[in-house]
Amino acid sequence: MAAPAMTGATAEFFDELGRRGYEPLLRKAKGSVRFDLVDGKRIDRRRVTIDRGNLTVSRKNIAADCVIRADEALFGRVAAGELNAVAAVMRGELAVDGDWRLVVLIQRLFPGPKKARTKRRAAGYAKRQS
Repeated sequence: MAAPAMTGATAEFFDELGRRGYEPLLRKAKGSVRFDLVDGKRIDRRRVTIDRGNLTVSRKNIAADCVIRADEALFGRVAAGELNAVAAVMRGELAVDGDWRLVVLIQRLFPGPKKARTKRRAAGYAKRQS
């Protein structure tokens, strides 16, 4: 069965990762994470390989050190920064098989909540003014 077409934040997240190439936050990390995104009976897969900060993204359906399985709509919220991936795993909203440490590392690639970013900026601005 053909994979569903990714849209919105999910597609943007994986496209941006593919263009990024290198992520200094992961300069000491090595491993692979496959995302199995479920939409009804369809599964769209993306495999992110991390090699000391160098990132590659593919559609390969091959083994990975860690597999994250999620409803595509829910993952879209993670990709948009509306939902923390590690918290979603803890609540059972994302299923993880394999090296759980990679979930913690990959969390660094997701955007943070917009509300928190705005609050941090406002707090930093207020501190500098006093």
